[in-house]
Parts: sequence; structure tokens; C-alpha cells
Amino acid sequence: MQKLILIAFLILGAWFAGAQNDTSSIDMGYVENGDTIIFKNIKEVVVFPERQFKNNRQYRRYTRYIHKVKKVYPLAVEARELLDEYEPQYYTLETDKERRKLMKQLEKELLSEHKDELKKWSISDGRILLKLINRETERTPYSLIKDFRGGFSATFWQGIAKLFRNDLKAGYDPDEEDKVLEEIVTLIELGYL
Repeated sequence: MQKLILIAFLILGAWFAGAQNDTSSIDMGYVENGDTIIFKNIKEVVVFPERQFKNNRQYRRYTRYIHKVKKVYPLAVEARELLDEYEPQYYTLETDKERRKLMKQLEKELLSEHKDELKKWSISDGRILLKLINRETERTPYSLIKDFRGGFSATFWQGIAKLFRNDLKAGYDPDEEDKVLEEIVTLIELGYL
């Protein structure tokens, strides 16, 4: 009986030793002075300073802000994708009439897809969307409207935005003014939020 248990331990030990020699997860490695040095790609770790809240109200405000950014961010990503898709097509069109027709058709599609959702948004949701569009496209909403719809239209929409305490010309500053927004978006992109 003891010999049978000893043989079972030897077989299991050999099996575990063989399993440890599996190098399928190693990306690169080399042997130096008898030591094996292994390089492995790992997921990026982003470290932000721990948020300190003075009271419960500040914490609730921060969590509401996260909720708003998570709600708005997919639309900003869609705006970037649409810009990447339609901008080359827009500039290959020869006449202004064809360009206006393309913009009207795209505007009609977007309104039919997102109109009900946008009606439920608050002014602060719109402000966050403007910031995120600027972040994603690296252009202000004002310059986007001016490029695709003209200067008069851009000025008109800037006036409407000013009525609601927004600014289409405001830039995105991830190091100062929009530091918290950048932190939240980075965490969303990495899948932490």
C-alpha cells in the first residue's frame, strides 16, 4: 500500500514538474549567468491620486459626474468615428450642393437615432459631450460646425450654446480644468468603470 501511495506521489510530482515547464505565456526571455530572465507584456496600470471627499455630498456629486460621463462618452466616440468616416468623403465631393446634401442626410440619420435620448439630457450632459467631442476629435465643436456647415451656422449655434451657459469654442484641458474628466474617461477606456 505504501509503495502504491509513493508511486502516485512520484507520478503527480512528475506531472506538476512538467506543467511548470510550460512557457506558452512567456513573451521573451534569455539566460544570463545561469538565471532565466523573462519579459512579459502586462496590462497598463494607471495610478491616480486617491480622491479625498470632505463630506458625503462631494462623494455623491462625484459619482453623479461619473454616471453622466459614462452616459455621454459613447456618443463622443461615435462622433469621432463618424468624423473619420465622413470627412474624407466630404472633401472629395466637388460642389457645395453635394456637401450640404451629405451633411443633411447625416444629420437626419443622427437625429432619428438619438433624438429621444438627447431630449432627456440636462445642460450639464451637453457640456460634458462638448468637452468629450473636443477630446476625441482634437477639434472644438465650433470649428467642426464651421468646417462642415459654414461660419454663419457656427456663429448661430455658438449663440444658442451661450444661452445655455455653454461655449462651443472652449478647448479641452486635461491637465488643469478637465483633469477629473480625463481621469474618469481614462478609467472608462481601461475598463475600470
